[in-house]
Amino acid sequence: MQKKKSYNLFVLIAFAALAFPMLIGFTDKDKNPKLVGIVINNVNPDSLFTSQQWFSGEYQSLKDDYNNDHWAFKESFVRLNNQLYYDVFNQLRVNQFVSGKENYVFSENYIFSAYGDDYVGKHTIKAKLEKAKVIQDSLKKKGIDLLLVFAPGKGEYCTDKVADKYKHPILHTNYRDYITISKQLGINVLDLKEWFDNLKPNTPYPLFPKFGHHWSYYAECLTVDTIIGHIENLHQCDLPDILWNKIDVVDTARSRDADVLKSMNLYSNPAQNMKLAYPQILFEQDTMKNRTRVLTISDSYWYGPVYMGVGQNCFAGGQFWYYYNKIIPNPNPEERVEVWQLDLKQSIESNRVIMLLYSDGNLPSFGNTFIEDAYELYTSPATYYARVEKTRNLKQFEKQIREKPVLLKKATKKSFDLHIPLDSAIKLDAMKLAGIK
Repeated sequence: MQKKKSYNLFVLIAFAALAFPMLIGFTDKDKNPKLVGIVINNVNPDSLFTSQQWFSGEYQSLKDDYNNDHWAFKESFVRLNNQLYYDVFNQLRVNQFVSGKENYVFSENYIFSAYGDDYVGKHTIKAKLEKAKVIQDSLKKKGIDLLLVFAPGKGEYCTDKVADKYKHPILHTNYRDYITISKQLGINVLDLKEWFDNLKPNTPYPLFPKFGHHWSYYAECLTVDTIIGHIENLHQCDLPDILWNKIDVVDTARSRDADVLKSMNLYSNPAQNMKLAYPQILFEQDTMKNRTRVLTISDSYWYGPVYMGVGQNCFAGGQFWYYYNKIIPNPNPEERVEVWQLDLKQSIESNRVIMLLYSDGNLPSFGNTFIEDAYELYTSPATYYARVEKTRNLKQFEKQIREKPVLLKKATKKSFDLHIPLDSAIKLDAMKLAGIK
């Protein structure tokens, strides 16, 4: 009898343990996990249910995916799992990010870039820059200046904090060849790596934070000031200045200075123990100066200046083309517009300066085909417009994937499984949707 009672109690406890998340799911109205950097499918297929979806099996797949993202303890379990890997194995559960010395976090790709492991070759770099020179000369005739800006990444700047297993003698890097060949060809260039190296011995505050991927906010302010001065000399214009009289120094990161830490999605964050500086910035308010429109094509390193308001306050409302794809600010409030939907020639020529700013980790794909497109546009417009029209349908499917969480999750998984960039995975899925083999 006692054994039977114990058995019944065990079954009851096991059933309660299994049923508890489901019960919580029925009672908890807010089941959206607050996780950073993870694509969450917030579209419940119940609201879009069709008989065709049911009989094809698509509904069941969509429902499973939705439930997996919204079960009661999704956030807690993800954070506990990430905490275990971080505390026990010193591993970050963030795709392509690793832990270095003294808890510094790094994008692994930026470490590879610092040591030349992603080197694409001198021939490839020279061919791209020769096209950039043609673009620069073509635009100069129209009173428009092209400027290439090469920025250091964290792996290059903080090599002393990189784990020893990544270190080896450096033979070639993309950055070195881009700088050298740009100067040989007479291309307008700003070398921010050299500028950062000159600041490094005497900077009173960190230029890269421990738990962030990008420049520190302090470094962003200095960089914006330097870029403004460089554009003024290049284009012979006077832009509004960025100013500050007071700097807050704190030991808890603000702005983007702990963006990787947020994406680590830990249950309990480690102590940040780094003094970081936050200038209280102002922009010179002079409408007569804020008339030189600057278009910036860049990677995520330009997001910080965008958040500051540099485009509106200094670049006459100039846009930011993120990876030559996403447009910030979005020109159409009713739908998200991507660069391929614009008239490229009209868009370029509505600006006075075209600035391409890329950090060293993204130099293998410098410009994200902007240079190739603009070169063809100004040297062979007929073939450019024919090609654009031919690829328009595929681009529409790519956009659809980026905008739908269900499709984006599948592409993200494919990117991880095949060890390819997310854009490449999106293109493969778009080709499938478009019926292209």
